[in-house]
Amino acid sequence: MKPIFLTITACILMLSAFSQHQHKDHNQANEHMHQRSVEELAQTFEDPSRDDWQKPEEVIALLGDIVGKTVVDIGAGSGYFTFRLAEKGARVVAADVDDDFQNFIAVKKKELNFSDDQITLKKVPYDSPDLSVETADAVIIVNTYHHIEGRVSYFAEVLEGLVPDGVLMIVDFKKEEFDEAVPGPPVKMRISKDQVLDELEQSGFESFEVNTELLDYQYIIIAQKGE
Repeated sequence: MKPIFLTITACILMLSAFSQHQHKDHNQANEHMHQRSVEELAQTFEDPSRDDWQKPEEVIALLGDIVGKTVVDIGAGSGYFTFRLAEKGARVVAADVDDDFQNFIAVKKKELNFSDDQITLKKVPYDSPDLSVETADAVIIVNTYHHIEGRVSYFAEVLEGLVPDGVLMIVDFKKEEFDEAVPGPPVKMRISKDQVLDELEQSGFESFEVNTELLDYQYIIIAQKGE
């Protein structure tokens, strides 16, 4: 397996050649995030210090063996998790609503020589994960849940898109004040784990694992589809 190199400067230089980023805000969290350019956001998402608090290797390990599995990374952004999942042997669908982030991943994918079988790009609408029935072994949504509106119907579609015994992993920020500077949205824009669990239950999920210990600033919810 090849290591993942942070080729952020080259990606941003190539990304700047694409059309000016335009975005229609759909909620307060989106408006807050898009006060910065895609280039600035990508630098934040790819900052090496993120590994310290995000612990991507340990988070991915919670999915178990993903070799040959189809994993859909919804809200893929700059591909922070996308490329790491592909490194672990998954077939990754990098799904995002934003053309510029899709372009960013395409540039990085080419630079790092990932094949189309390893990483597929998918532009998705704001109101739907756009999953075919029973096609995903796992869906991950990292730092994105609070951006999604109409979540009960949205995650009912995610449930349909999972194969029997497939899993949904949600990683998002704890609705807590911290003494130190913490990445992520203001506390008022975050969604508590209890609200997430309630919404997922309404969407049809029945089995949950909750981890609040692995990450200092975030909770992890793994919801499993029944047989």
